[in-house]
This record gives sequence, structure tokens and C-alpha cells, in this order.
Amino acid sequence: MDMHTVVVGTSGTTAEDVVAVARHGARVELSAAAVDALAAARLIVDALAAKPEPVYGVSTGFGALASRHISHELRARLQRNIVRSHAAGMGPRVEREVVRALMFLRLKTVASGHTGVRPEVAQTMVDLLNAGITPVVHEYGSLGCSGDLAPLSHCALTLMGEGDAEGPDGTVRPAGELLAAHGIAPVELAEKEGLALLNGTDGMLGMLVMALADLKNLYTSADITAALSLEALLGTDKVLAPELHAIRPHPGQGASADNMLRVLAGSGLTGHHQDDAPRVQDAYSVRCAPQVNGAGRDTLDHAAVVAGRELASSVDNPVVLPDGRVESNGNFHGAPVAYVLDFLAIVAADLGSICERRTDRLLDKNRSHGLPPFLADDAGVDSGLMIAQYTQAALVSEMKRLAVPASADSIPSSAMQEDHVSMGWSAARKLRTAVDNLARIVAVELYAATRAVELRAAEGLVPAPASQAAVAALRAAGAEGPGPDRFLAPDLAAADTFVREGLLVAAVEPVTGPLA
Repeated sequence: MDMHTVVVGTSGTTAEDVVAVARHGARVELSAAAVDALAAARLIVDALAAKPEPVYGVSTGFGALASRHISHELRARLQRNIVRSHAAGMGPRVEREVVRALMFLRLKTVASGHTGVRPEVAQTMVDLLNAGITPVVHEYGSLGCSGDLAPLSHCALTLMGEGDAEGPDGTVRPAGELLAAHGIAPVELAEKEGLALLNGTDGMLGMLVMALADLKNLYTSADITAALSLEALLGTDKVLAPELHAIRPHPGQGASADNMLRVLAGSGLTGHHQDDAPRVQDAYSVRCAPQVNGAGRDTLDHAAVVAGRELASSVDNPVVLPDGRVESNGNFHGAPVAYVLDFLAIVAADLGSICERRTDRLLDKNRSHGLPPFLADDAGVDSGLMIAQYTQAALVSEMKRLAVPASADSIPSSAMQEDHVSMGWSAARKLRTAVDNLARIVAVELYAATRAVELRAAEGLVPAPASQAAVAALRAAGAEGPGPDRFLAPDLAAADTFVREGLLVAAVEPVTGPLA
């Protein structure tokens, strides 16, 4: 199978496949086993639909209206109506990669054979993804319970050839026109299918998976910037010794300390002081970097475990079981995903906070051990990086607000039938902003630390080889080194891109070897 094709089977998917489809446009196919499972489950639903007894989701209304039995002639209309009425999102459009993840993850559950959706509906979902057609989904409309209802409904509306969608050229057009242009026939939903397309945690899960990918890069990048700051501050690397971390064996802590030690190997700066006095202890923001970064890493690992379980799940209500039963359940509740989304926002805020504290220390002549005020060329005439730290501080302040958990809130809906909701979609949306801000915060520390390291090198102190590689790569990427004041925003933007795209990690690993 081509490496750019993701095959969807009956047993879930992987985080790597989600990122490949959502961000990199990987093609999608249904496995033969998935097609067989879809057909088998559909036979069960069709048999139940033919019976006189009401079955939730097949021959009844939904939510608080579940008590009404729906006659045969109204069921197609019922499925259309649930999609149309639930496509009630408002606010700005959600990013293309989020919508593609949402669609792909819904397809993953549909393909499990537990939803009762016909194979041709699943194939149409595949066709939309492969054609690059992206439904217009709005920021607000999910409470993270009964699934990401409004976001998924806007996707289902596109399957029906209704609403608006973005074509592969980025132009928003009526969905019916886009489907016709790509030779895709709109689907006519049958019993249970409308409900099955709406009832999942796919949006919040997709955003969790992509946040984990981004945070893995940012945590490694933050270990590197912490090492650069320690070096620029003439700090001691003795606190990174493996035997110290072995006696408090948190895995993330040990990994962060090892990363920092690798970056600092061969440094001529560590352990010095401007008056040759030995350094006994560094400030917490320097000395405790492995503990803070490491605790965040362990939180990422926990979140990845939750994501892995969810990626292997079939989230729908009701579900078709192998013995032929169609049973209602509460698996659509987003609490497991919502909690870890909030956990990640907390650790991201704390990582941003400790990065900013080190930046401020680099700029303060009273605490920087001989560096010029604000790393300025001619302090007083030049302001150096004074306002870069202001920008970083503003980002940290917002990160703290974003760390307030969404999952601690609940607003009852559907006439009190859905009386406790997860707010997982909201947790995911604010985490995306937090991750975006964290990249900027790490970039500011990197920019300050590399300038400080260069200033030390000008004094005759030789930085570590990995530090030199980081400085050279950042300068080649367009972020300039020490000198008189200049228009600073482009340099910070270049540093942001350098961190965000993983170029910092790529620059040092040829020297350090693979970092955790």
C-alpha cells in the first residue's frame, strides 16, 4: 500500500494516521474487513427497523424526544432533519485540519461496524476526504456530550449535499456544487444514519491528537532553550546528573535532564561566575527546569494513553453489538478526553511561565551574572530585548487564563435529558490557542538565550557544540544576532517558525543524538 494512503479498518486508528490525514492530506481507503462489518451491522439495523417495536435511534425521535415512535414513511425525513437542525454552529470557522480530523475520526467509528451505517455512506465520507472537500464548521456548537453535535452535523450536512464547504482550492462554495464537481453523489440517509454521523467525541479527540504532536516538539524545544539559558547564565550543570534524577524517578524528569545534559556537553560556560566565585545554586527557573518540564512530559504521556484508548473506541449511541442487539449507552460523554485536554492546558501554561522567568533573568543586569542590561548593544541608547519580554509576559498571562478548566463546567441541555456535559470541545479549542502561544513563548526564550550565548562567546567563553549549532541554524533562519536595535518583530517571527516547525530540535540532534 502506498505510504500516503491510510487504510481504515474495524479496530480504530493511530495518532500518526490522524495527523497524516488531517495535516498532510493523506488519502484514505476502507479495508475489505470494514466494508464487510458495515454491511453486517446494517442488516441488523434493517431487521430492527422492520419490527413494530420502537428502537432508539432507529425508529424513535432523539434526546428528549425519544419517546415518539416514528413511522416508516417519516424516517428518511427524520434523519435529514436531525442533521439540518443540529447544524446550528456559530462563530468563526474552525481550521481545515481540525475538520479533516473530525471527519476522519467519525469515519473510523463508522468503519468499526458498531454504528449501523451503510457501506456507501462510509465510502462517501472517504470520497470527501480524498477530494479535499472540507465542510464549514463553526467555533461554537458542541458541549462535548452526545458528541460534538453541531460540528459533526455540519460535516454530515455536506454529505447530504447541503450547506457550505471549502474546496481543495480554498474557495467556499455550496456543498452540492462541490460534490457535483468531483463526481460525488449526495447521500440519502436511512434509519439511524443521521444520528450515527453526529454522536462522537471526534472533534475534541482530533484536536487532542494534534496538540500532543505539537507539544512533543515544544517540550523538547523547551529543554533545549532551558539548557541554553543555563549556559548563558553561567549556571551549573551538576543538577542534571543522572544519579540525582534516579532517586526521584519520574520518567519525564529524567528525560528532560538528559536532554539538557546532552545539549550542554562540552560547554565552556557552565559553572563559571563573573567574579570566579563557584556557583553553588541557580534560581529555581534554571535549577528546576527538568522537574517542571518533566512533569509536563509525564502529563503528555498520560494524555497519549487516553487518546490511544479513544482512537481504538467506537463512540456512538445506540451501538450495534456483535450478538445483534442495538443498545443505548453513555460512551459519547467526553469526560475522559476533556480532562486531559484541560491537564495539557495547565502544564503548557506552567512551561510558558518558567520559560518567561528565565528570559527575564537573562535581561536583568542584577541577575544575569555580567550580561548587558536587556542584552542591549548600548544600553540606554538601545533597549535590546526589553519589549520582547513584555510580549512574552502577555502571552504567559493569557496562558494562565486558558488553563482554567473547561471540564469543570456543565450547562444542562435538551430539556434536562442531557443534564451533565463535558465541555470537551471548549477545552480543545482553548488548548489549541495555548499550544500556539507556547510556541511563541519558547521562541522568545530561544531568541534571548542565543543572543546571550553569543555575547558570552565574544568574551572568550566557548559554548557547547550543540548550542553553537542552534545559534547558527537560528541565524540562518532569519533571526539576527546581537547588535544595535532594529525592527524586532520579524526576528521574533522567524524564531517562532523555527521552533514551531521543529527546526530547533533538528538543528541540535546531529550533535546530541536523538532527544526525548
